[in-house]
Amino acid sequence: MELKFSTWKLVSLFLSLSLGFFTSTTRADFLDCISRQISPNFTLSDIVFTPNDSSYSTILESTIQNLRFATPTSPKPSTIITPLSYSHVQSTVTCSVESQLQIRIRSGGHDYEGLSYTSHDQTPFILLDLNKLRSVTVDLDDKTAWVESGATLGELSYWVSQKSNVLGFPTGECTSVGVGGQLSGGGYGTMARKYGLSSDNVIDALIVDVNGRILDRNSMGEDLFWAIRGGGGGSFGVVLSWKIKLVDVPPIVTVFSLSKVLDKRATQIVNKWQYLADNVTEDLFINVIVRPVPVSDQDQNTTMQETDCIEMSWIESVVYYSVYLRGQSVDALIERRPWPKSYYKFKSDYVQQPIPEDALEEFWKWCLEEKLSLAIEPHGGRMSEIGEKETPYPHRKGNLYIIQYVKQWTDEGFNASKKHVASIRKIYKKMTPFVSKNPREAYVNFRDLDLGSNGHGCGSSYLEASKWGRKYFKGNFRRLALVKGVVDPTNFFCNEQSIPPLVL
Repeated sequence: MELKFSTWKLVSLFLSLSLGFFTSTTRADFLDCISRQISPNFTLSDIVFTPNDSSYSTILESTIQNLRFATPTSPKPSTIITPLSYSHVQSTVTCSVESQLQIRIRSGGHDYEGLSYTSHDQTPFILLDLNKLRSVTVDLDDKTAWVESGATLGELSYWVSQKSNVLGFPTGECTSVGVGGQLSGGGYGTMARKYGLSSDNVIDALIVDVNGRILDRNSMGEDLFWAIRGGGGGSFGVVLSWKIKLVDVPPIVTVFSLSKVLDKRATQIVNKWQYLADNVTEDLFINVIVRPVPVSDQDQNTTMQETDCIEMSWIESVVYYSVYLRGQSVDALIERRPWPKSYYKFKSDYVQQPIPEDALEEFWKWCLEEKLSLAIEPHGGRMSEIGEKETPYPHRKGNLYIIQYVKQWTDEGFNASKKHVASIRKIYKKMTPFVSKNPREAYVNFRDLDLGSNGHGCGSSYLEASKWGRKYFKGNFRRLALVKGVVDPTNFFCNEQSIPPLVL
């Protein structure tokens, strides 16, 4: 177990016909269309890759983190587009609509269910990979920055730090996540209790809509601007770039990690943490990581020592908290080195009442039996001050903390995956009495198709999708569907858990 510290009335339902719509024409139509629209400054081979191209597999697999969706039988895009300009994105959308091909949008590739780069029902699709649109432009005078969706969280933090050592941005802890995915789903991180989610600090954006137009906040309107800041990726258009409000950070922060054997004493510490972590000063962030490791790797001492505290700059703390980069220089944040890949399944829960200590003991046993890891992070602070309707992310006041269940494995094959997925589902079911209810809430950036999906690709009605939509968005789901019904009534931007259009 690690304890980490850091200072600092009537409605008509629109039934989408898009499934049949998207399967009626060919890739050749798309390629012919986009070749006519590419600027004379580029050739088709600069941005368009088909399975016949030698670099197709390399590009496709470059940011896929979950090997469950990188098997030989995983549905793959008929074409990959890697835009080098905003006009390339516009052309991709326009030609996909014209050619009647579904589109998937990828920024960082950490999508837990692969919805940004595969199709679970064999529907032909185009992959729009924003990896090369990754500029970060910082304006120190008004403490803002424009960041493109293809930038990673590490790159965003790095380039802000190069301009100022007292400005930062509340990003997530996994620095290889793409900005587009982080901001479109909310974006929880170590500064959430101080400054809220990443998306709470977005003040403008540029989006390509279904008609191929580039819209900013003023031209898209406040409803769409509300929806893209937490309503989940891939539902409303292609967000090209985000204007973010930078936040104040101290020149020096203090970090602390305590690794202990998960015995009775450690359970008492976690139990006490449940009552404190969401109520302490917003300058203090304390999370809990539970994972099975050999006992020999654990320190039996449960007392924090002064020498355990480490002072460093804020950007160094970003590296410290990053999953795989601890101990490396800040330059690692922009190196885009390949990250370790594995097979995995994730699930999430919100806890609103402290779990009894004896139940925690049982919880640990279940996790050890199934070799399951947990990431438990507190709410409170700024998270409780923002109303649940201010953005699509509704899990605000009343939530003590979020649990992320993590099941990773390396053995290949369908049977192995079936076994491991079953184990995390078992734990999730056992946790039912101790977590949020009516609905049992979940975090959209921790995508989980177990909660339900849009049938085959994009074919579900609003009522059917509400089964999973209310878990992610509670009462905000209806407003999201209404926005979708206005900006994309034919449901062009869709995936297995995209927002369905609700047309009044």
